[in-house]
Amino acid sequence: MKPLLTPGIWILLVAILLHTGFVTLSAALITFALYGALIAGLLIAWRFHSSRIFFALLVLFLAERAISYFSSGHIAGGGPGNTALAAVGFLLPMNFVFLSLMQEKGFTFPSVAPPSLFLFVQSVVVAVLCRPDSLEAPHRALHRAVFSHPLSYTTLAAFTVAAVVLITRFLLYRKPAESGLLWALVASLLSLRFGGAGNIPSAYFATAAFILAFSMVETSYMLAYHDELTTLPSRRAFQEALLRLAPPYSIAMVDIDHFKRCNDTYGHDTGDQVLRLVASRLARVTGGGQAYRCGGEEFAIIFPGKATKDVVDHLEQLRASIEAGSFRLRGQDRRQQLRGPDRRTRSARERTKSGSNISELSRVSGPTEISVTASIGVATSSQRMLAEEVIQAADKALYRAKAAGRNRIETAASGRRRVRSKAAGIA
Repeated sequence: MKPLLTPGIWILLVAILLHTGFVTLSAALITFALYGALIAGLLIAWRFHSSRIFFALLVLFLAERAISYFSSGHIAGGGPGNTALAAVGFLLPMNFVFLSLMQEKGFTFPSVAPPSLFLFVQSVVVAVLCRPDSLEAPHRALHRAVFSHPLSYTTLAAFTVAAVVLITRFLLYRKPAESGLLWALVASLLSLRFGGAGNIPSAYFATAAFILAFSMVETSYMLAYHDELTTLPSRRAFQEALLRLAPPYSIAMVDIDHFKRCNDTYGHDTGDQVLRLVASRLARVTGGGQAYRCGGEEFAIIFPGKATKDVVDHLEQLRASIEAGSFRLRGQDRRQQLRGPDRRTRSARERTKSGSNISELSRVSGPTEISVTASIGVATSSQRMLAEEVIQAADKALYRAKAAGRNRIETAASGRRRVRSKAAGIA
């Protein structure tokens, strides 16, 4: 739940504390915070090529301006201000849903033209609806049914649907942008709940803008410290974690068996599926370990405060869970497809094919299902060992595991070989 809650919920809690009177803010300071957050967020979104967040900030700006303009700073019973508030209550969450579903393509004209036109049309519609002389008698019944209260059932239903969509998309993709849109949606709802115009509503709109801006900072952090394919912490995070370690600790190096053959035989899309499968198992390693992707098919696990004897059983459970995992291939078998001139020659492919365990798997169980195995080497630090020396010792143990037949664990301390299970498809 941490990626879903952080940092949006903390920014929102700060705004709620300010609202309760913990700190009194002047109207000028709130206005400065609102437009400062909007401008800074728009600039950051443009610099990071994040058109979705850019348009989400524009939606907040147009919503705040529409309510403030047509209400003249307050919401009275009925009138254009109430109409603008209700219209924003429906359109804002629907726009957030649209932006969440929109594919990120940067700031090319084909990608920004449709949402720009969409927002322009909405602005015209709201302006027409909020004109007092536009509510002719035949349309007043519908107008009262949809826009009868600042938080009508239509508004609450729209925000509920948007929240469900944003939570679902975050659980599917784990992107900070979806989390930012969700908490900005909550802040916007609070703004409408307190009237949409005035100091308190403006403060909540500013909070929504800050949340969206911070979501881009969080996205940059994810790109720098997390592997995009597997979502595990990246090599940079691993190097920084090594600097914080103090003996004793253990480091395990994990390598997917015959991963190159998997790529050559089934293609890189299948190789990516293998990486994600193994990473999902590594992310659930027990014993207090933290897994990292160091590059390619190589992973590392750090066990702070643990010796080899404390982590071997946990690594054995991990090895068994990787071996038990499998998935079905999507589409045609790559071995039946023509290769380009940059691929290996036919004779080289045949030589690799003849000795490959993957080929054995295809003859036994068919090419539609792949199982995966991994070899693991583990080493424990001593008082005089540097982290690089521990990694080298774990690497040597990993090489022994590979040489001894793969799909097993070797320890640097004793060099003893763990009993491996049945052979798997990629072993």
